[in-house]
Amino acid sequence: MRAEFSWDIPDHLNIAERCCDSWAAMDPARVALTHVTQDGVAREWSFGELRDLSDQFATVLQGSGVTKGDRVAVLLGQGPEVLVAHFAAYKIGAVVLPLFTLFGVEALRYRLSDSGAKAVVTDAEGMIKLSEIREDLPGLTRVFVTDDVAGTASFYDLINAAEPLSERVMTKAEDPALMIYTSGTTGAPKGVLHAHRFLLGHLPCVETYNPDFPQAGDKGWTPADWAWIGGLMDLAIPFLYFGIPIVSHRMRKFEADAAYRLIADHKVRNLFLPPTALKLMRQSGAVPPEVDIRSIGTGGESLGTELLRWARGALKVELSEFYGQTECNLVVSSAAGAMTVKPGSMGQPVPGHDVTVIDKNGQECAPGEMGEIAVRAPDPVMFLRYWNLPEKTQDKFQGDWMRTGDLAVRDAYGYLTFASRDDDVITSAGYRIGPSEIENCLMAHPDVVMAAVIGVPDDLRTEIVKAVVVLRQGCDATGKDRELIDLVKSRISPHVAPRIVEFADALPMTATGKIMRRELRG
Repeated sequence: MRAEFSWDIPDHLNIAERCCDSWAAMDPARVALTHVTQDGVAREWSFGELRDLSDQFATVLQGSGVTKGDRVAVLLGQGPEVLVAHFAAYKIGAVVLPLFTLFGVEALRYRLSDSGAKAVVTDAEGMIKLSEIREDLPGLTRVFVTDDVAGTASFYDLINAAEPLSERVMTKAEDPALMIYTSGTTGAPKGVLHAHRFLLGHLPCVETYNPDFPQAGDKGWTPADWAWIGGLMDLAIPFLYFGIPIVSHRMRKFEADAAYRLIADHKVRNLFLPPTALKLMRQSGAVPPEVDIRSIGTGGESLGTELLRWARGALKVELSEFYGQTECNLVVSSAAGAMTVKPGSMGQPVPGHDVTVIDKNGQECAPGEMGEIAVRAPDPVMFLRYWNLPEKTQDKFQGDWMRTGDLAVRDAYGYLTFASRDDDVITSAGYRIGPSEIENCLMAHPDVVMAAVIGVPDDLRTEIVKAVVVLRQGCDATGKDRELIDLVKSRISPHVAPRIVEFADALPMTATGKIMRRELRG
């Protein structure tokens, strides 16, 4: 498959045209989305509806001063409004900034300020958070609210009053389309800027983890939030590219029984499930007989042999594991329908992507030798740059290779086996969590003198977040652990909050004053 593959990237490309308007032109009634509310009410949305609504919202955005290259933030859970906002922004050449609904005010303030977002689409819950920081964001000129909130114009009222977009902005394949912030180990989160072409870069992996894709009856769902590259680009947007309907449903917390019901009730056949979700489903007991799954892709954490065996027996499906980063996603896969799956291995490079293991000098490692996973540039799925960080962008590359910071071993047959991060990023329940943002938040507490955040092993989540904290002299530590956990939950996000807080008299430091997190992990 790799030998026969070649890319066909056109000069001009627009995600909204490929994933919405082209299908609406052929059959406007074709179902694109089934949205399931919190109370289980389902409603279908057609490609024609999404085209018309996004055309009108594109006019609203233009009327609000949004032009090509401006950032439009989307602070919403899974649902039709997310797609309307994405497609509308793409149609006028704007850059979409997805934001996780669990982000607290500090996380939102940083991302909205750093990106210079001009507009935000959110709901009543998000509006409450934004109201706390609006004065700190002079560049944010418009907030669109999807719920009925006193003093704000209704999202749908504005759309219904707008004329359809008169002319879509012509975008090149290399034009910026999407920016997702990723957490590193040092400094603040970095904005990863992607071009419209990165849609096409995801397709080979999507086609291989869903064998003979697309088929009649295929329908996709993922519990992963569309604010992250996994939920958005491992399933949702590529499925719409192929005209395959998807299901949206915001799960406040993943529950296996509720997931099984959703899959059965809406005849979902194709899934992207993080390993933690699979582990919870395995623990829940018998699989309902109405569940009929054709394919499951998974990634973000290593799979064990037992999980593969369980899926084969209980779900009657082979799990396909894949690997990527926000900067360069879906480049390695153990596609069950295309190769022999080796338990413990991530698989082989996906057709169209040149992936290997290199040493510190940028030379390819011999089979069996540990090195850093690297992807050859250029690659359609590879990011354009880090937002306003040219030096960080330059540091990511060595010659023709984009270094991932992940260590692996490649065997003689080209299979890659993940070893570890080459830095301090924490992998918990599929989320990649950087310690710096959490440490900075903890340091804002008046009783905290120093703080270090690490990941510690956990059977269910791979790792959990642990904070080691030095309190000011004479401070009583009673109850401080819960206080600090709540601080991170409220200011950043519950998904990054420490599950363990340990108090220490001092932290291990280098001669230059840097915290030695590796020593803490040891």
